[in-house]
Amino acid sequence: MSKMQKDFVPALAHNWLTPLYDTAIALTTREGRWRKLLLKAVDPQPGDTILDIGCGTASLAIRLKSICSQARVIGLDPDPAVLTIAKRKADQAGVNIEFVEAMGDAPPKSVEQAGVTKITSSLVLHQVPLDGKRAIIRKAYELLPPGGCLHIADFGEQRTPLMRFLFGAVQRLDGIEYTQPNADGILPKIMRDCGFSPVEETNVIPTMVGSISLYRAIKQ
Repeated sequence: MSKMQKDFVPALAHNWLTPLYDTAIALTTREGRWRKLLLKAVDPQPGDTILDIGCGTASLAIRLKSICSQARVIGLDPDPAVLTIAKRKADQAGVNIEFVEAMGDAPPKSVEQAGVTKITSSLVLHQVPLDGKRAIIRKAYELLPPGGCLHIADFGEQRTPLMRFLFGAVQRLDGIEYTQPNADGILPKIMRDCGFSPVEETNVIPTMVGSISLYRAIKQ
């Protein structure tokens, strides 16, 4: 097992806070707004196989499957505690989601062979070191077919003094080293460096804890 596979930041930086994750996200990030925009951008269709990298408690994966029951949805996360919550939520919602315990840069062969058509990631990459961000996005590029799309919703460039100030709360929780590259606007550059084109920042949503950017990146 690699160092990256051993080391990951739990959903709210500490394992004991994991049960509070859904509530915290709902209260602080205008979740309804950015999730609605992300779901519209992904537009799940019959025949899609959608991989949700860092699926967490499956809030996005459940919505994707609920919109299109004929789409195959795979939720991937390295945290067994958060996957326990995710499985319970999926059962309660009555949706069939495949959950895989693995790091985003090292999915098992079953995911490699799944025929992924779209990849999503939400509020994950700001918790990952710079080399991890690159590795996850590079792996997403490898998994997608030509024309496949990567959809990311995460803290992006913090463009105003207010957003930079508010983002400080996230940085105190998750650490400056991991979060600052996001705040400096690194994600679109990494996507382009990995081969995606075009790469677009489609929406910027100001929140109580900084701005969340939505990105769409195509593999040619």
